[in-house]
Amino acid sequence: QVQLVESGGGSVQAGGSLRLSCAASGRTFSSFGMGWFRQAPGKEREFVSTINWSGGLTYYADSVKGRFTISRDNAKNTVYLQMDSLKPEDTAVYYCAAGRTAGPGTGLGAYDGWGQGTQVTVSS
Repeated sequence: QVQLVESGGGSVQAGGSLRLSCAASGRTFSSFGMGWFRQAPGKEREFVSTINWSGGLTYYADSVKGRFTISRDNAKNTVYLQMDSLKPEDTAVYYCAAGRTAGPGTGLGAYDGWGQGTQVTVSS
């Protein structure tokens, strides 16, 4: 069973940047895709970004496209989410997720391992 630990959340002003990290253990990291999701208070968990096993395929939600960048370092068993030009509507708990397969995935069902989440707060 994979274990995921996120870090890097915090509070920033609008227009600022944060870099989230997610360290994985318990499964061969280069064998599965990874994703980032977020959940704001009172809302459902939503897809943010995903990356396949090699890092060669990435997808983004329209709301973050052009501002967020997902990447992975298989040697460090870590996936990253660089978040630039942050907006107040990006405020949420961000979760990383381990995929069931080597490919990317945009739906919750594509993942079978979840981190504990890290809070991101963007003030105007």
